[in-house]
Amino acid sequence: MLNLEDLRPNEGATHAKKRKGRGIASGHGKTSCRGNNGEGQRSGNSHKRGFEGGQMPSYRQMPKLKGFKNKFRENSAIINVSNLAKLDTEVVDLAYLQENNKADYSAVALRILGNGEITKAITVRASYFSPSAKQKIEQAGGKAELV
Repeated sequence: MLNLEDLRPNEGATHAKKRKGRGIASGHGKTSCRGNNGEGQRSGNSHKRGFEGGQMPSYRQMPKLKGFKNKFRENSAIINVSNLAKLDTEVVDLAYLQENNKADYSAVALRILGNGEITKAITVRASYFSPSAKQKIEQAGGKAELV
């Protein structure tokens, strides 16, 4: 059975503290691990955080950051109904638009907005349709499919 008095720290978890200023043979004598002369060797030594010995501190040398950029943002390709009418195809999706340089290759979603008019019947596969865009596509005899 394990008793409280039998508990010991793991092997290597503890070590003897430095005995400073106890003679040259200890390895921590003479200057007591403070180096030779200078501000750090004197008693009462303390610096503010970021102090670099009088040199302009690095945090003041760097320009201030302005704004915020969300690294998790997913780009969407945005196309209006009027631009869909100009395409020579029966089926429009993100891959088709990227192949024909109508959408950015970093886009992961396609959004269709309702600006303009469309007369020909096409099938559109997108991740979002504005209500007016969906209505205009279906009135022209096409299909608006959510992906």
